[in-house]
Amino acid sequence: MKWKGKDLFDLVCRTLGLRETWFFGLQYTIKDTVAWLKMDKKVLDHDVSKEEPVTFHFLAKFYPENAEEELVQESTQHLFFLQVKKQILEEKIYCPPEASVLLASYAVQAKYGDYDPSLHKLGFLAQEELLPKRVINLYQMTPEMWEERITAWYAGHRGRARDEAEMEYLKIAQDLEMYGVNYFAIRNKKGTELLLGVDALGLHIYDPENRLTPKISFPWNEIRNISYSDKEFTIKPLDKKIDVFKFNSSKLRVNKLILQLCIGNHDLFMRRRKADSLEVQQMKAQAREEKARKQMERQRLAREKQMREEAERTRDELERRLLQMKEEATMANEALMRSEETADLLAEKAQITEEEAKLLAQKAAEAEQEMQRIKATAIRTEEEKRLMEQKVLEAEVLALKMAEESERRAKEADQLKQDLQEAREAERRAKQKLLEIATKPTYPPVNPIPAPMPPDIPSFNLIGDSLSFDFKDTDMKRLSMEIEKEKVEYMEKSKHLQEQLNELKTEIEALKLKERETALDILHNENSDRGGTSSKHNTIKKLTLQSAKSRVAFFEEL
Repeated sequence: MKWKGKDLFDLVCRTLGLRETWFFGLQYTIKDTVAWLKMDKKVLDHDVSKEEPVTFHFLAKFYPENAEEELVQESTQHLFFLQVKKQILEEKIYCPPEASVLLASYAVQAKYGDYDPSLHKLGFLAQEELLPKRVINLYQMTPEMWEERITAWYAGHRGRARDEAEMEYLKIAQDLEMYGVNYFAIRNKKGTELLLGVDALGLHIYDPENRLTPKISFPWNEIRNISYSDKEFTIKPLDKKIDVFKFNSSKLRVNKLILQLCIGNHDLFMRRRKADSLEVQQMKAQAREEKARKQMERQRLAREKQMREEAERTRDELERRLLQMKEEATMANEALMRSEETADLLAEKAQITEEEAKLLAQKAAEAEQEMQRIKATAIRTEEEKRLMEQKVLEAEVLALKMAEESERRAKEADQLKQDLQEAREAERRAKQKLLEIATKPTYPPVNPIPAPMPPDIPSFNLIGDSLSFDFKDTDMKRLSMEIEKEKVEYMEKSKHLQEQLNELKTEIEALKLKERETALDILHNENSDRGGTSSKHNTIKKLTLQSAKSRVAFFEEL
């Protein structure tokens, strides 16, 4: 009952293991107005519902200018990723369709890890909420078509760990126009209705119909003092020669919220431009050590995975070769059996032919004997003699034919003997081949050589709670070259990414339903047509090129 806001907030942070607490707060709602729990005030003294339970939402209250540089803990990055993703899906942050697909692919990488075609088949994202409903309704595209395009990007993120994918998501999201901006309805002295935007960079004034591009901006380093009296808000520029400018909000409670956000964002803005505190330095040192440890662990796992894949490929190759040799052995056995059967048939046929030749020779001999007997027989009459001569002639013809047939049969027997010899030679060769196959080595020795540790993994020597580095001139030159190389690679990557986004935009443009475009879609397209593709920081920088005095005067005349 006596707990202050800080007691409850600290308990939540300890439960989450969160150390970068300055970005977060506990939010609640009063009569449709958002409010944040004050750290130095008792929880129950706030204007909260007295019904139990009292509900608070643990959310990011302030956003970093550069997520990659400022968010140290992985848990902090994850909480920001979840909140920004929710805001994009709920369309509290406007995101163009092509960027929505890219962000969705990083969200899938963070959840599912590397793309695996055997696991991540068409339909595996059917139950996932990945794109704003506005984007889905804007195009004549089926869920399968959206999934196909998201998966095409997702497949290209191979090798990124969850924290890396989430950080890439935040790096893209932080350049969206509405990222980290809190909007409030205000009126200037003339009573013109405007929108005040409060974010990490400063105060921005918007047209109520255009939340994407501010009309004027005042960075925090140009503001000296902020205060309010009832519904009137007063901004004092750093330059005392410039008049203060004032605006009115709808409710006193809104002014309190604006002041809280201004103070918190201004403090963080100034802190970023100073040396890190000892606590932040320790956190960054620990984060670097943890990142290096995880990098080494990922490299070790990658090496093990590579060795396992190579072993599996070797095993598959050996199994394939074994199967091939089994097939060759089976074919050799079949050929051997066919050779043996052919040899048996040829031997049998040769034997039959030899017997037939002997029988013909015997008949020829008998015919010769008969012819001799007939010649020796006395023929008494001329008629008998003529008949006998005719029989003799016929006997000679028959004997000649039998002799020719006997010779032909003898040649055929010789040919069959030659075929039998060739068949036995083929049988001998088949047996020799089968013997060779049976004596082949099946599994050659496999000695996978572990990949050596990459030489460029940084090593960290922690002494006490501090991290010490000793740079030489050569180290500084090498570091400068590495930074310049990373800068060039980043620019090339950004250019390639923009080309891919433009390619996707062109691809799906034909499927767009123009009549379903929202006001923000139209404004974004107009900005793009005018060449408004510069970063959010560059846009704000252009707006502050004029003097603060002229910007204040412009605000008063709106």
